[in-house]
Amino acid sequence: MSFDVSRKEAQQPAPPSTGHNGNAVAVLPSMSTVTANRLRLNPNTEHKPENYEGLQLEFSPLLFSSLERYLPPPMLSLPRDSKLHYMRDIILRYSPDGERIRVQRHREYRQKIISHYQPLHRELYTMHASNFFAPSFLKAINENKEEGFRSIMAEPTLGVFTFEMFQPRFCELLLSEVENFEKWVHETKFRIMRPNTMNKFGAVLDDFGLETMLGKLMEDFIRPISKVFFSDVGGSTLDSHHGFVVEYGIGRDVELGFHVDDSEVTLNVCLGKQFSGGDLFFRGVRCDKHVNTETQSDEILDYSHVPGRAVLHRGRHRHGARATTSGQRFNLLLWCRSSVFRELRKYQKDFSIWCGECQREKKERQRVSISATKQELLKREGKPGT
Repeated sequence: MSFDVSRKEAQQPAPPSTGHNGNAVAVLPSMSTVTANRLRLNPNTEHKPENYEGLQLEFSPLLFSSLERYLPPPMLSLPRDSKLHYMRDIILRYSPDGERIRVQRHREYRQKIISHYQPLHRELYTMHASNFFAPSFLKAINENKEEGFRSIMAEPTLGVFTFEMFQPRFCELLLSEVENFEKWVHETKFRIMRPNTMNKFGAVLDDFGLETMLGKLMEDFIRPISKVFFSDVGGSTLDSHHGFVVEYGIGRDVELGFHVDDSEVTLNVCLGKQFSGGDLFFRGVRCDKHVNTETQSDEILDYSHVPGRAVLHRGRHRHGARATTSGQRFNLLLWCRSSVFRELRKYQKDFSIWCGECQREKKERQRVSISATKQELLKREGKPGT
């Protein structure tokens, strides 16, 4: 069975997330131009980077923290401002003018919303882990070990993890905040950008003030898990995000076509409310070349949403959502991205470490090679092939 797979991207115009949104990604310099006095090819994993939160930056604070590990060794001991200037110069040099203009316009758009919208539940805008998360999830994060993560997770198909994540109260507050924002949009007739090119309903949480909280969610709670289970797609270097809530039901989006996400790792959490239908279906991980290839039987998974329960998977894991047949369903989505992985991927040709079809092609080439070698050896020994 083969599919025509869409790529779900954030709606334009879009800034790089955390300090950005959408599908724009801050571009690192071409690896062929990196010299000893520019960026290192490999990160200094033992270096603890600076915190760039709270600064007025064109790009994500997490991007600078991630990029700092790639600075030449003599720079690592310099003051933060010196490192910031050095990295900013590199990013700007390799960022297209159109992207910088788009980032600036989106910053102005976002600031206009934040300056006029009055939050309903201000406690949501700062990370309060003990109030947000289920105790079992928080315990696993604090232990930060693979066995602890696996103890709270199910893996119904390879690379798709499900687990209890949010407390019911957090889900209720976030739903209430989104509804309050939608009410403000309706009353003020403010034109907002929807989450992506496929969802026509829902709201971008980063755009009305939840950017910092979601950045902490990615950095402190999703990245530790992704480092263990998704290191092959940049899980340990996640440095930007696009966070939004989608709405399904009568009079809203009903279903979502088969697609891949504009992310390295996707977090999908059902917030509620009462609904029927809306199952997720997964059909295997694919690179760009193989995105429309057939699904193997062991790649098929249908998953029913449960409020408060999270699904975590690679962005390149093909999936879709069946029709919500009654009620309303709200889901929180966090697309987590790695600018380092995206740059390195430009120079890769073999994706068999994570693409299911590449893996099958590689195994077939190995099988053919072994068979040919065996035939050659038998021929030399004068024995008939088998």
